[in-house]
Amino acid sequence: MKHIGKIISALLLFAEMSALYILVPHITDSGMRNAFFTPARAAVVIAACFIGFFLFLFINVCPRLTFRRTSGRRNRILEDGAALLQLFLITIIAESVFLILHSLFMRTGGSGLGYGIGRLVSLLLLVLMESVLFWNGIIRVYTTSVQLGVKWRIIGIVCGFIPFLHIWALCRIITITSREAAFEHEKYLLDQVRAESRLCETKYPLLLVHGVFFRDFRFFNYWGRIPFALKQNGATVHYGSQQSAASVADCGQELAQRIRDIVQQTGCEKVNIIAHSKGGLDSRFAISACSAAPYVASLTTVSTPHRGCIFADYLLDKIPAKIQKSVARKYNAALRKFGDHDPDFLAAVRDLTASACARRNEELPNHPDVFYQSVGSRMNSASSGRFPLNMAYPLVRHFDGANDGLVSVDSAVFGEHFTLLTTEEGRGISHGDTIDLNRENIPGFDVREFYVNLVKNLKNRGF
Repeated sequence: MKHIGKIISALLLFAEMSALYILVPHITDSGMRNAFFTPARAAVVIAACFIGFFLFLFINVCPRLTFRRTSGRRNRILEDGAALLQLFLITIIAESVFLILHSLFMRTGGSGLGYGIGRLVSLLLLVLMESVLFWNGIIRVYTTSVQLGVKWRIIGIVCGFIPFLHIWALCRIITITSREAAFEHEKYLLDQVRAESRLCETKYPLLLVHGVFFRDFRFFNYWGRIPFALKQNGATVHYGSQQSAASVADCGQELAQRIRDIVQQTGCEKVNIIAHSKGGLDSRFAISACSAAPYVASLTTVSTPHRGCIFADYLLDKIPAKIQKSVARKYNAALRKFGDHDPDFLAAVRDLTASACARRNEELPNHPDVFYQSVGSRMNSASSGRFPLNMAYPLVRHFDGANDGLVSVDSAVFGEHFTLLTTEEGRGISHGDTIDLNRENIPGFDVREFYVNLVKNLKNRGF
């Protein structure tokens, strides 16, 4: 039933295009031969043209012939764009078959100048109509789809000029965007059903703490689509806003001050910290060494190297100091431009080594009044992650075993409870996937729903 609107649209478009191809040559031929266009006939033709034009316009605006509510304007545009591309593909195949059969088996009934002009006009009209369908659809999906990414956008452009490959590329684009639109619509319906439950309305607000070499930017959220999903289900969300590249001690002090500021400004008493990667180490330092424990109800670390990365020790030992300093200067200069007031690339990297983490684990015991838990993930192959995780995966696997492209599973284990994220088949879950960095819908893993359930469990624990 959900496809009935598109089926009707396809039939209407096919009927309209076929009628144009058949009737236009006869009308122009008759008009030139024997004054076909009497006032009455002209009125009928004009009325038919207006009806056909508005029908075509309406289908381009509403190809599914429905105005059902979706997860927002963006998703509605995406869904309609995918539908328009489907209509384009269906009608162009159907019309091609029709034109071949018409030329082979149907008598034309005309051969004069007027008939020839009409045939040319009808073909141009068909090309114009198909072009409008295609460009209306492709512009919509290119400007709204998240799952197409750069890869499929480029493939679509390149293959658009290559016969047969352009059909394959178009089919892939339709499949990807249709699945994305359907998935987002289902999530919208799910959130509508459970809206009154306020699953993520915890006693204490959430503090999301980013990892190394990233910042909390306004227009590019480090946590992808996760914060919006949490807010949709009742959560109150704050961000760590610490420097992207500094020592654990420096970042921990910044976080401790940030926590106290939130408590003072909102009166919330405590916060629930969810920290990714090095952010987990920064948070532990803030709790245990910077007197932030009274203001923290729980700490959930995600892909955090609690026992460090052995491969980091190896690299720092093998790479000459001169090269390390040169790389550090370039990174520090770039990080200043992104907002770090005192970046220290080497200090951040050294604090991620296994040796540094071992010393810190001895010096910073867990606070008894804070609930600690952890989340880790595992990639199934190097091809599972994007650059640079695909490059780092084999190296980390050699030194540390199963990993997410940066952090080993063993290193991520911490606290009273540990959750391992992966997929039994396919790619597995990378370091970036655990925070929705690439905004990718991964088969077998819904990152937004995972965080909704994670925060729901914090709520159930009384936090």
